[in-house]
Amino acid sequence: MSLPPSIQVLERGWLSSNNVLLMDDACAALIDTGYVSHAPQTLALVQSALAGRPLDLIVNTHLHSDHCGGNALLQSAWPQCRTAIPQAESEAVATWDLTRLTYRATGQRCAPFTFTETIAPGASLTLGNLDWQVLGAPGHDPHSLMLYCASERVLISADALWENGFGVIFPELEGESGFAEQQAVLELIAGLDVRTVIPGHGAPFTDVAPALERAFSRIAWLRADPARNAKNALKVLIVFKLLEVREMSFDTLLQMLDDATVMRAAAAMLKPRDAWPALLHGLVEELAVSGGPLAVDGARIVARGR
Repeated sequence: MSLPPSIQVLERGWLSSNNVLLMDDACAALIDTGYVSHAPQTLALVQSALAGRPLDLIVNTHLHSDHCGGNALLQSAWPQCRTAIPQAESEAVATWDLTRLTYRATGQRCAPFTFTETIAPGASLTLGNLDWQVLGAPGHDPHSLMLYCASERVLISADALWENGFGVIFPELEGESGFAEQQAVLELIAGLDVRTVIPGHGAPFTDVAPALERAFSRIAWLRADPARNAKNALKVLIVFKLLEVREMSFDTLLQMLDDATVMRAAAAMLKPRDAWPALLHGLVEELAVSGGPLAVDGARIVARGR
């Protein structure tokens, strides 16, 4: 796949988002920084790619833990590095408000970080000698952004569009609208002239029309029965946590379900509280069949991959 030479994609596993490095003579910018447990690996990858020059700018498409978990370590390594976050999240980050940020609610971690500037839909950025338009991408996250370069027909889509779907529609789990917003974002992408999509997870791809068809089909399927989104969210969050900690008891997972409000809300959409142990056992069993991401060893749940 051909991308402009000023764009380098560091494709990561599913615990950490992809990192997109955009370099020109004036600025070395990194789009998204992965999860906190992978921060040392992120630092090493970025240092290698920079080949001795400093990192000048971090841009976060959104502030889920797998997209900004490396911010703090990279800021420590390059103290002069600027950091741009979505404007709508500035107050929550400035006060490190864990009620408004998503980390406690999802049972995930993120090292506190700072920011120097904000970006919002409608803004323009010049990165890697290319002009980028900042587009709003609510649905998966109300404040998520995408970057679009019209001259090269490249879209940095974050979790709004993957080759096979998109991220969990979290607002719907908290009683907010998300399906309609995701539909609108897909329609926005369909109206752009895109040759290459750099997603938040998975390899960059050029078969954009089939990817959009799959995404439109999926959002219609989710809207037809919101419990499908809740079940998918629980599976995603369980696998994410197991990929981080590697193993966990069923009792610990049940406690996590009680403590993490997003997981609790998803479970409540599926079963009454007294049925949650059986619900978790059923979900884990589904994730363990046919070489799935998890395995069950007695009372323990173990992650198979990384």
